[in-house]
Amino acid sequence: MKSISKIIAAILVCIMPLTACRQQSKSNDGSQMLTEQNSEVKTDVELSADVVVCGGGLAGVCAAVSAARHGAKVILVQDRPMLGGNASSEMRMGIVGVKTDDHQETGILEEMQLRNFYYNPLQRYTMWDDAIYTTVVSEPNIKLLLNTSVNDVVMKGERIAAVKAWNINAYTNYTIAGKLFLDCTGDGILRLSGAKFRRGRELPAEFNEYCQAEGGDAKTMGNSILLQLRKTDKDVPFKAPEWAYHFTDDDFNYDTPKSTIPGLKFNYKRINHPHDNNFWWCEFGGNFDTIADANDIQFELKKIVYGIWEYMKNHPDGRGKGYELDWVGSLPGKRESTRFVGPHILTQHDVLNGGHFPDVVAYGGWTLDDHHPDAFHRKGRISVEYKVPQGFGIPFGCLYSVNVPNLMFAGRDISATHMGLSATRVMATCALLGQAAGTGAAVAIEKGIDPAQVHKEHIALVQAMLEDDDVMLPYRWRKVSELTAAAKVAEDVEILRNGIDRKWEGNDNGVWVAPNENTITYSWENPVTVSGSRIIFDSDLKVRSKRMRKLEATTERVEIPKMMAKGFKVEALVDGEWKTLYEDDDNYLRLRKVAFEPVQTTQLRLVVTETWGAKEAHIFAFDAL
Repeated sequence: MKSISKIIAAILVCIMPLTACRQQSKSNDGSQMLTEQNSEVKTDVELSADVVVCGGGLAGVCAAVSAARHGAKVILVQDRPMLGGNASSEMRMGIVGVKTDDHQETGILEEMQLRNFYYNPLQRYTMWDDAIYTTVVSEPNIKLLLNTSVNDVVMKGERIAAVKAWNINAYTNYTIAGKLFLDCTGDGILRLSGAKFRRGRELPAEFNEYCQAEGGDAKTMGNSILLQLRKTDKDVPFKAPEWAYHFTDDDFNYDTPKSTIPGLKFNYKRINHPHDNNFWWCEFGGNFDTIADANDIQFELKKIVYGIWEYMKNHPDGRGKGYELDWVGSLPGKRESTRFVGPHILTQHDVLNGGHFPDVVAYGGWTLDDHHPDAFHRKGRISVEYKVPQGFGIPFGCLYSVNVPNLMFAGRDISATHMGLSATRVMATCALLGQAAGTGAAVAIEKGIDPAQVHKEHIALVQAMLEDDDVMLPYRWRKVSELTAAAKVAEDVEILRNGIDRKWEGNDNGVWVAPNENTITYSWENPVTVSGSRIIFDSDLKVRSKRMRKLEATTERVEIPKMMAKGFKVEALVDGEWKTLYEDDDNYLRLRKVAFEPVQTTQLRLVVTETWGAKEAHIFAFDAL
């Protein structure tokens, strides 16, 4: 397929600069055997970029891709052998965020999820890793360093000049210089710069956060190790390792009252049945240091997980019948560790009031979901959720350091209180934060300024760029292009110029187009010059519709949404004849920005040639550029 050759070319672009660095090392060219006399055990490599992104979870990936697509040279440093962080095959946490269809997150996150549907219809986690990987290596402006841990910073005055990192596979020390640095590690390793940060729970009185009953300590939400099950026809007992816990009914004998207050929910351990159970409550570490004590926390979680499945599988009531243990995670997923301090600290009040910020660049919709630090070992409720407005805004002021001028951050280490973080830490929200930070970073590089000046002078540009890249921002809508606004259109196509690229509050906001029958046509009284178009196809935004499965071992395939356009053409009327300017017969993406040689025309049209199975394609936007 055409896309494969593009991906291979992009991979070569990413590999070539690294190869050049290797050739400059003190190792020989391979023409003679290496010994202690003519080679070194470790290699030192110096690299530089406009933007250095530390951390390759969804926040870091979206930050790196967004900055690169807007012209910045990017180095993405990830300490694991795959990208995705908590969403990767190592941890397999579900990607969650807003809870309503209208507000579903799009942008780079939706692109990666659609790519996963296209290349990985059986929903295998290792191939999901590579759907994320493909998104990164397809960008020629990104150099990706996997298995590479940042372990120091080089300062020049109050600014970060470079980070130092170690690649455990290649035995290579990197010194990576940059103009702007993004910490998307979650743990905030770039605190080594002296950036202000917080870890733990504020006293409720500091921000008058009544959702939190106690605080003023270093306690956090805990980590979780997940497990996956396989359906089976055979039922055999399961025996946990001797070092694991061996639970009995007495361990789970406690009251589980429900909340009587509207909008408030209590959560408990779900040990009754494995069906649709994601085992998030296998949680531990909130009373420890989730960074420094990571190894001890990991072992405790292993003891819990194996003990839980032994208890469930062998229970005399048959709750584990029909299931076997298929996979147990090794690397715990973290909910909370460090939060940087930015010009704005997001609080529970910001979330509950909807986040009406003039500098809004992202949004959330997960509850204020505060997990008790005792977690699994607590007899009683282990998390409390407060309902929040869907699409609460998050401002740009939460994404850059208050005292290190060239430091930005995205993900679960943004500037927020413990309670504010409880609603923004989930991965779909983190992905939006990453795309916002990456876009802001690209503007900073283009203008030659720091994030604070971007915030002060160019926030409207950042917001417009995000909306153009298919990120909905709350309390406002995208402005269509000038050519689109000036065109004459049929009455049934007018809806495409409202800037609402999704179904919203019961309104369709789209146009249905039958393949090779009807078209979307824009006309101008006098010839105009057109050099591209922006199209939004309907990718069926439903809550968790593209989330990876809890049961991986299945042969059931997922499908690209049927109303998506698989084939389409953009045509212009030139010298009285329709000329095809762009054509694709294997589209699987929601957002398509297509460029072509500029032409003068009085009419431009979009022709759908094939869908993914529906009789008609559904389209939310068609802009002339």
